[in-house]
Amino acid sequence: MTNIRNYKFRLYPNDSQQNKLQNNLAVCRWVYNKFVEQTKNGFLSRNDMNYILTELKQSESWLYQYHSKMLQMVSTQIEGSEKALIELAKKGHKTGQLRFARYRDYRTFTYNQSGYKLETHGDKTLLHLSKIGYVEIRRHREIPGIIKQVIVTKSKSGKWFACLTCDVSEPLTIPKISFAKAVGIDVGIKSFAYDSNGHSTPNPLNLKKMLKPLVRAQRKVSRRKKGSNNRLKAILHMQRIHEKIANRRKDSQHKLSAAYAKNNDVVFAEDLKIPNMVKNHKLARSIMDSSWGAFLQKLEYKCKLLVKVSPRNTTIDCFRCGNKVPKSLAVRIHRCDKCNLVIDRDYNASINILKKGLEMFNLSAKIDSILPQELRELTRVEISMRSRKHEEATGLVR
Repeated sequence: MTNIRNYKFRLYPNDSQQNKLQNNLAVCRWVYNKFVEQTKNGFLSRNDMNYILTELKQSESWLYQYHSKMLQMVSTQIEGSEKALIELAKKGHKTGQLRFARYRDYRTFTYNQSGYKLETHGDKTLLHLSKIGYVEIRRHREIPGIIKQVIVTKSKSGKWFACLTCDVSEPLTIPKISFAKAVGIDVGIKSFAYDSNGHSTPNPLNLKKMLKPLVRAQRKVSRRKKGSNNRLKAILHMQRIHEKIANRRKDSQHKLSAAYAKNNDVVFAEDLKIPNMVKNHKLARSIMDSSWGAFLQKLEYKCKLLVKVSPRNTTIDCFRCGNKVPKSLAVRIHRCDKCNLVIDRDYNASINILKKGLEMFNLSAKIDSILPQELRELTRVEISMRSRKHEEATGLVR
């Protein structure tokens, strides 16, 4: 079985190579805008745009200085965008036409099937790109397949990356799934993830930690004169801070999702409607900073099975007796008046998520064997005493 895998590596071009890479971006953007101008008259297929490109080369001979396959991939990009707009329109969404690409927004070009070569010279690994030359690449892991495509990208902070698309031959194996290794995860703001095994991961809130230097950098940008070099320097500094925040967020989410995928066969999570949640402007920044959607996306491709359940009443219902206990966000402890259960509200929600997920597979009777032994053996008095100590330690006693 052949799978397609992407490997992303950092490029370290010298000054002349950096200028050539930047020129490639500029030329691809110019061709992109020429195609967008032609699409105003109606849908254009990839073949139609390639004929237009041939005519452009005849009138603009300087286009022959650039790799032909790279320019042709722009037509593939345009065709994909046009088809996406058509599909959105069929579903009832309001769509417009393709827009011209601005200088700062166009940051990628593609070498497909040819025009690239990966070589090793001593301790260094070099990526040869047609019309550009050998560029140093930091290959931090082996590539177990045939390279089919190279996508070169420039980040907003000015760093260059190469994404190598490979065909990897792997044996077809059907993973064995055991629901005894199932876990329910409740994501939140205070605790980023609280699972049904009792493990709580604090929310790093990377944006909140870097808010002061980010505000200072944004203030510098607003004070600079538009079009000046000092404004460009201030924007570059601000974008580096944004990149640092994004990298920290990705790093923590990759580590946590890999841990859940390694230790569990089935992961149950809430099917959250995040666009509706961010309408609460008091919590919108913290919700977007947490980036639950990106975390669930990483879980989806790492886990053997990720199941999303309805979030309805997962926080309100008591997992032991099913009694409804309404509570505001300020109340962090779940207290049931019916069975006297006192437990962390996120812990209670994660167990309810696990129960809902097992009910979807008619396995709700197995929840007692999945829950931690400590939780099953605790008496009501012990739970109350432990919760009381937790309240005193965290200052939640009223």
